[in-house]
Amino acid sequence: MARSQGRVPRLYCEQTLGAGSELTLPRDASHYLVTVLRSGDGAVVRLFNAIDGEWQCVISRANRKAAHITCGERLRKATPPPDIDYLFAPLKSARLDYLAQKATEMGARQLRPVITRHTVADKVNLDRMRANAIEAAEQCNMVYVPDVAEPEKLADVLADWPDDRTLIFCDERAGRANPIDTLKQLKTGPIAVLLGPEGGFSEEERDMILALPNAVALSLGPRIMRADTAAVAVMALVQSVLGDWCSDK
Repeated sequence: MARSQGRVPRLYCEQTLGAGSELTLPRDASHYLVTVLRSGDGAVVRLFNAIDGEWQCVISRANRKAAHITCGERLRKATPPPDIDYLFAPLKSARLDYLAQKATEMGARQLRPVITRHTVADKVNLDRMRANAIEAAEQCNMVYVPDVAEPEKLADVLADWPDDRTLIFCDERAGRANPIDTLKQLKTGPIAVLLGPEGGFSEEERDMILALPNAVALSLGPRIMRADTAAVAVMALVQSVLGDWCSDK
C-alpha cells in the first residue's frame, strides 16, 4: 500500500509542525515524495506526529536531494489511543514485522518486547520495529505512533509492575470462559496485554504472572493460535470491551 490517504501522500514527521513552518524532510521521505511519487513544487502532502497533530502542507521546493515543505492548516489534533501497553515475546523477522504493524493498527500505545524462557528470537531490531509502526500509522490514518521500548526480561518487568495497570495475559490454561465476560469484570484504567512465545510461558513465569494482584488470565478459545494471530485477536477483544471500540467510551 502507498503511504497516502486518497490522492494526498501522508507521512510521519518528527519535526515541529505549525502554521507557516518551513522544514526540510529527511532523505528517505524526500526520496519517497520526489522520486517514487514524482511530487514536485506545489504538491500537497499531509504530515503528522503525536505532538502537533496532522497538517496540510505544500512542497515549496523539490529536487533530487530534498523536499522543502511549508505547513498550512492543521487538519486534526493529536489523538493518542487508549492507555494500552502491548508486551510480547519477540518473533522472527517477517512475523515480528506483522505483529508490530497490527498492534499499531489495533491501537497499542506502547510496544514492549519481553524476553521469556522460550523466546525464539534472540535479537530485536528496534529501528525496524519502529519503521513498521510508522508505516502502519501512515496507512491507517492514525495521528499517533506507539512508543517502542527496549527489550527487557519478563522477570524484571514483573518485579517492577505498577499497581494501577491491569495485566491481561493470554493463557492456554485459563479454561473456556467467555473472554468478553472476563474483560467486562475489569475496572477501567491503564491496561497491558501480554502475549507469550510460541512455546508458551514456563511454569515459573506463569506463577510469577499470577502472583500479581492485577493479573487476569484470558482464554482465546479452543484453538492454539500462532503468536502473530493471537496479537490481533486479543487486541480486538480488549478494544471492543475496554478501549475505543466500546460505544460507551
